[in-house]
Order: sequence, then C-alpha cells, then structure tokens
Amino acid sequence: MKTIHNVKIFGPVLDEQTRCTHYHSPTDIIAILFPCCQRFYPCYKCHEEETNHAPVKWKESQFNTEAILCGQCGAKLTIHEYMKNGACLTCKASFNPGCKHHYPIYFEQPTESAEEKRRTL
Repeated sequence: MKTIHNVKIFGPVLDEQTRCTHYHSPTDIIAILFPCCQRFYPCYKCHEEETNHAPVKWKESQFNTEAILCGQCGAKLTIHEYMKNGACLTCKASFNPGCKHHYPIYFEQPTESAEEKRRTL
C-alpha cells in the first residue's frame, strides 16, 4: 500500500503516479476504486493478488461516481468522464488507450445479459 495524492493505493505500486508491477508504461497512471472493497488499486491484477474475493463491476447506474484517480495530479474522475476522455480533465495527462479493453472487468456493459450481471454480484 502506498499513499499517493492523499489516497491509499493498494497493490504492488511502483511509483508516485500509480503504476504497478503489471502495467507501468508512461500512460498507466490511474487507480480504480473497486466497489466490492472500497479500495483503490492500479489494476484488476493488483486486486486479484491482494484480496480473497472476485472484483465487483460498477453498475451503469453508478457511472457518475468518482472512482478513477489520476496518478499525475490526484484529480478524481467519474466513470463516465474516464470512459469518454483519453486524458485527465484537470491536468490533461494522457491515459493508456489500451485500458478500454479491460472495461468489461471493471464496468457493467450495456450489452450484458441479466444472467451475466447476476454472476458478477
């Protein structure tokens, strides 16, 4: 655990911008608040390593929650803001565009069936 911008970040964090042992490119500078444990982690792999439970996805109705921490400046973004922008709205630091491939791990997808949603609860 490391405190970055006055927020506790859990997992194997490498630097003061939330990069971790799994993802550490120049644009890997966010941490995500996991709704299941109310802790920020740099990525789902960090969460898997440090907890004894499966991650819970953010529900679409919760996308206005400030659940993304910019590792560059410490600003918190809502899930909507994060998903619609490729950069921090405050400091303009670019985020890794490849992270969108992991959205289904973190965020409920509009096309998910009711059965898929039940499995994530």
